[in-house]
Amino acid sequence: MRTLALTALDGIPEIRPGDDLATIITDALHAGGIVLAQGDVLVIAQKIVSKSEGRTVELASVTPSARALELAAVTGKDARLIELVLGESVDVIRVKREVIVVEHRLGCIMANAGIDMSNVEQGGEHVLLLPLDPDATCERLRSALGAPMPEGTGIGVVINDSFGRAWRNGVCGVALGVAGLPAVVDLRGRPDRFGRALLSSEVAVADELAAAASLLMGQADEGCPVIHVRGVPYARRAGSARELLRPKSMDLFR
Repeated sequence: MRTLALTALDGIPEIRPGDDLATIITDALHAGGIVLAQGDVLVIAQKIVSKSEGRTVELASVTPSARALELAAVTGKDARLIELVLGESVDVIRVKREVIVVEHRLGCIMANAGIDMSNVEQGGEHVLLLPLDPDATCERLRSALGAPMPEGTGIGVVINDSFGRAWRNGVCGVALGVAGLPAVVDLRGRPDRFGRALLSSEVAVADELAAAASLLMGQADEGCPVIHVRGVPYARRAGSARELLRPKSMDLFR
């Protein structure tokens, strides 16, 4: 029987700038009686990564530009927040009342450049930006959490966040950073159960893990930002969240 087991780690404290996430996660694994094994994956919430990296900004420190003031008038959002959104973005895709969708500097298409106020300890005048380089953070954590192993072996690490989706209601977990496992698995050419070759099947493995982990993490006051996963049924290789980004030349809607 195939089994995929996900476990939310208890005992993760409120994270502050400079905190050592690898040590905190190791302590939580030990407390839960979990010994990392070959092929395990840890899914880590973006918020605790951003907090540890000091990505909190006080809105009072932000001076809006003319462009931010213009977009604030259209969206009804705080011009200081809009200024931060512009600073984290390479392109503004859509703007309407209460909505600004951008291409983030990491390549993701998202609302508000992923900037969020929820579960930020300082309160409503502080916001949290996405990590500077989620893939690099995943690789550092992977190295710190497991003994050095050849490429394509060892544990995997995913940083996830909750995104809204075009044409679908509700948010869903997606991968912002990946290390130690493929973000996308290409099944094209493999036979189906009747021998027909698959023509277009590419599996967003990292996003599927991010979404599964989000079910345990929750969205409110659950306090479960790290999920241990065992039983991921795909071969390992080096991976990057960049694999998940569709090139603009292949985007039918921009």
